[in-house]
This record gives sequence, C-alpha cells and structure tokens, in this order.
Amino acid sequence: MATTILAAGITIEGELTSDDELEIAGTVRGKITCKDALTVASGAVVEAEISAHKVALAGSVTGNVVAEDRVDLQAGGRLVGDVRAARLTIADGASFKGNVDMDV
Repeated sequence: MATTILAAGITIEGELTSDDELEIAGTVRGKITCKDALTVASGAVVEAEISAHKVALAGSVTGNVVAEDRVDLQAGGRLVGDVRAARLTIADGASFKGNVDMDV
C-alpha cells in the first residue's frame, strides 16, 4: 500500500477518508477515517475526530482519537481530546489533555 501525504500548506475542511496509509503535514478540520496507519507530522494542525487502525501524532491534534491498534503520541506532539485504543504511548516532551479508554 502507498502512503498518501497531505503536504504542508494545504488545508482541508470536511471529511477525509483513506484506505491506505495517510500522512498529514498540513491542516485538517472535520473528520478523518483511515483504514490503515495515520501519521500527523510535526507542524501539522488537526482539528478533527480521528478513526484509524494505528495513529502516530507528532503535530497538534484537537479532537477525539479512536484506533483499533495503538496511538503513539510522539515528542513534541500535542493532543487535546479523548483516546480509545488498545495501547497508548506518550513520549517524553509530548502534551496530552483528555481521557483514555483502553477497553477496546
């Protein structure tokens, strides 16, 4: 499967759906559904409800995150919202404000 990249400088408002891996480096407002892995790159801004198989966050996310497998909040990443996933990792230097439900 190919990785689809939403480049820096691009803003999408609405619903974004992907069957393949997705990397966001720009701005998304709305809803994101990804059947594979989703990466929010450093510098990216996401104000959306996120649903994906696996999520890696290095940018800024405001909204609830649901992952079938895991959510990795990386150093420098910021998440304001609730997380529902089987596994959650929060790296040193990351920021998280919300609730966690690991009963998936």
